[in-house]
Amino acid sequence: MSNSNVYADADNATAALDGIYTGMVEFNGFGNAYYFVNGLYSGMMVTRRAGQNPNNPFNSTLATLVTSSGGLNNNNLWLQFYIIIGRANDAIASAITTENPVTNDELVINDVVGQAYFLRAYHYYLFVSLWGDIPLRLQPTRLDDINLEISPAKDVYAQIIEDCRMAESLMNGSTGAHYPASFAANMLLAKVYMNLATAESSVQPDDGITNYWQAAYDEAIKVSGQYALVEDYASLWVEGTSDGTSESIFELQSSETASQDWVRAFTPAPWYISVATFGWLQVNADVYDTHASTYPGDPRIDATYLSTWTQTNNGTVANRYPVNATRANFNVAHPFFFKFAEKNTDKTTRVGNQNIVLFRYADLLLMLAEISNELQNGEQLGYVTEVLDRVNLTPQAGYSGTQDDFRNAIMFEYRFELLGEGYDAINVRRRGFDWMKVNLIDPHNTSSIFNPAVDVTFVDDESLVMRIPIPDNEVNANQKID
Repeated sequence: MSNSNVYADADNATAALDGIYTGMVEFNGFGNAYYFVNGLYSGMMVTRRAGQNPNNPFNSTLATLVTSSGGLNNNNLWLQFYIIIGRANDAIASAITTENPVTNDELVINDVVGQAYFLRAYHYYLFVSLWGDIPLRLQPTRLDDINLEISPAKDVYAQIIEDCRMAESLMNGSTGAHYPASFAANMLLAKVYMNLATAESSVQPDDGITNYWQAAYDEAIKVSGQYALVEDYASLWVEGTSDGTSESIFELQSSETASQDWVRAFTPAPWYISVATFGWLQVNADVYDTHASTYPGDPRIDATYLSTWTQTNNGTVANRYPVNATRANFNVAHPFFFKFAEKNTDKTTRVGNQNIVLFRYADLLLMLAEISNELQNGEQLGYVTEVLDRVNLTPQAGYSGTQDDFRNAIMFEYRFELLGEGYDAINVRRRGFDWMKVNLIDPHNTSSIFNPAVDVTFVDDESLVMRIPIPDNEVNANQKID
């Protein structure tokens, strides 16, 4: 059923677009669940949630790189993503675009539809990267098509590419500067092509592209120079300086009235601020060690991890690894993930209003470095240097070695620069299981500081760790899924 009246003028169309974005910031989306899943499923983090031990329900599944079809977050995230896609489908099916827009209504409606194509493509990118083959729903759901068969990843990728092209052609900035510009569609398409560059040929669409690295470069370079790194890395994670920066390419607006849950869920506990919080995410100790040994004195370390603080309730100093190097129990064995934490220790509410940044320019520069290394076009070191100059660091030794050395160095640079920001679980799988085993699984399981009393053991079965299974709720409700 068409909702064309909702998209008949600029004001109504923009309000409907806001409804799509609202779905993204909810608890089961990017307001909480996605970052929890990404952190644990990446092999970078563990959680205190449901028990301070490596055997709690989340550490024994997601954090080991395996999740069941009945997993809580698996089901919730799946449903929320399809809710968002459903709203985008409604906009695409209902709004009438104009080939050569002139009036404000025409320009805004075109931009709204372009945003809908972009958001549909973005969520299918996350779906196919983490789940693989999935139902590909492209129309508003009706009673006679609730059940939908699974589409192969190849078809999902083809649709994402088509949606990105539509988004690029329609997004024009008329809805306002706080919505993403068409460059976000270029960055997304570059990420898609990077996935395909290392994917099996059976996953690659029949699109005539013979070099996906070159295709990724052609999209990413369109974004180059359109944004700029902020001067202070730490300011990216402090309320008051983090929203709408020159570095932000795609971010979600948030506010305390929207009950954004990062403060309560991700601010270290106990008593880092003046109210009780959960402190759900802690970084695996070996992940911290790799960063600190690669770049000693890196300013990004203090902005990313928290290992010591004075508790606001009683003045007691709380120490975690590496300040407390004993690793005597799970509670002290890992530093907290600090980026998403509330930085104001006097805060008395458990919600926050820091925007959620999904694409930023530093990521784009690292993508260009990786792509350029694959193409051997001579540009790769320049992009890395631009990112590291901000924190007064010299590129690590691997960047001066072979193409393979550079490749490994840049894959770790994503971790050092972007830890926890939404793509860790995708990046560690993008190079295939063999790379993941050599560079993530085995180093963790054989680390000199590994202790089964406080550390999870990563599963090293390719059939289990490379994809999230389709949730039980979908299998049970969808008669076309066997």
